Amino acid sequence: MYTGVVETTGTVRRIDRLDSGCRIEVATDTDGLEPEDSIGISGVCLTVEAVGDGWFRTFLSAETVDRTYLAALDSGTAVNVERPMAAADRFDGHLVKGTVDATTEVVAVTDLGEDWRFTVDIPDGYEQYLVEKGAVALDGASLTVCELSTETFSVAVVPTTYDVTTLSEKTVGDPLHFEADLLAKYAERQSALTHGEV
Repeated sequence: MYTGVVETTGTVRRIDRLDSGCRIEVATDTDGLEPEDSIGISGVCLTVEAVGDGWFRTFLSAETVDRTYLAALDSGTAVNVERPMAAADRFDGHLVKGTVDATTEVVAVTDLGEDWRFTVDIPDGYEQYLVEKGAVALDGASLTVCELSTETFSVAVVPTTYDVTTLSEKTVGDPLHFEADLLAKYAERQSALTHGEV
């Protein structure tokens, strides 16, 4: 489980596309990281296969390749990195599982002077999980929906988030990993069960 408070960024050091799946090496701070640890890469929960001096390697299953854009990255591309939340940690952000729902894209980026507004396409079938002032994770970053229409939603990005994450490198048309709020999913499921819709 993650909080969506991205710790740092890393850089894709190597990518091996296989017949089924993909292996990615990421260059970043690896202090304390061990094989079999979980790690969030741009919002995707993965398992560490190997750790070297300043890098780690993960494997993407065929499902992860299909669901995310990670296998399409090139060497040198920056990615967000977050380790799972420890039981005794302070709970910042919101509950983020690292199980990406869909890939979407940036529609607009507006520089507001001190902060930025990112407008993003709503992935098909996920409209019901978005509400104004509700939570959403984009590339693993916990963000708040500040504006909502039938086809897009917008999030406000404060300077710290802009500086610490890869959002600062995103432009119109770039892909984003979308993870809907887990609590919204459970609320929908409970409502469906209550009303006999399942």
